[in-house]
Amino acid sequence: MEFANSPVPLTGTQILAELDGTNFTYEKGHGNIDADERDEEQIWKKRSIFFDLEYWEFNCLHHNLDVMHIEKNICDNLLGTFLNFDGKSKDDFKARQALQEMQIRPDLHPVLSENGKYHLPIAPYNLSVGEKTSLLKVSKHLKMPDGYASNISLCVNLTERKLFNLKSHDCHILMQDLLPVALHAVKDDNLVDLVCELPAFFKQLCAKELDIDELDKLQSNVVITLCRMEKLFPPSFFTIMVHLIVHLTEEAKLWGPVFFRWMYPIEQ
Repeated sequence: MEFANSPVPLTGTQILAELDGTNFTYEKGHGNIDADERDEEQIWKKRSIFFDLEYWEFNCLHHNLDVMHIEKNICDNLLGTFLNFDGKSKDDFKARQALQEMQIRPDLHPVLSENGKYHLPIAPYNLSVGEKTSLLKVSKHLKMPDGYASNISLCVNLTERKLFNLKSHDCHILMQDLLPVALHAVKDDNLVDLVCELPAFFKQLCAKELDIDELDKLQSNVVITLCRMEKLFPPSFFTIMVHLIVHLTEEAKLWGPVFFRWMYPIEQ
């Protein structure tokens, strides 16, 4: 269990100090020095060429996390796990094996049946066939204003209980508006209330006006939400995209509203 405080972000000057002595050639066919020759205390692989710009050292933020793609990946994680999509679910045999190897969540460990096959116990986030159908029916039959979103009903296959061909903006609408409604229509328990805290987070983060004090509260709440989700979902659910949530509010305080920075205008 981790009890330490969160790390303090490094300034550009501190990063340059740590990069001092890093050997790297910005040419095709060249790269880092061999691992055997690298200083064991050196954690950096290369020095960004942007530091050649005179002002880059003093930038408060050296990158821009795209909320659009983060939101889409989290939506895919949730839908893939709830609906058990092949290749997209974060709850499979390997995920359960990892729990067994880590000696946590014994109630979810794979169970060897008499026929020699493994059985995966039902987890709190597993939906029955009827619940999956009910969840998809909400998206299939929900009516939305013209121009608000694409026709998501065309992406729903009730027979195979699948969602397909979802675009980034479809996931945006699903994540913030449809998923909370659909989940509450299917189940009414603590898991649904917990999962719906993520759509509420993105809804507030993507607002046209942001308040610094509210962003601080939003940051504290989403960290607690992720910690609570770690008690329910397997470790495989928490990809790097899920982790990046904890950095979004700090970027919003430095760079302003999200809609000035996300990729929708560029990709369209």
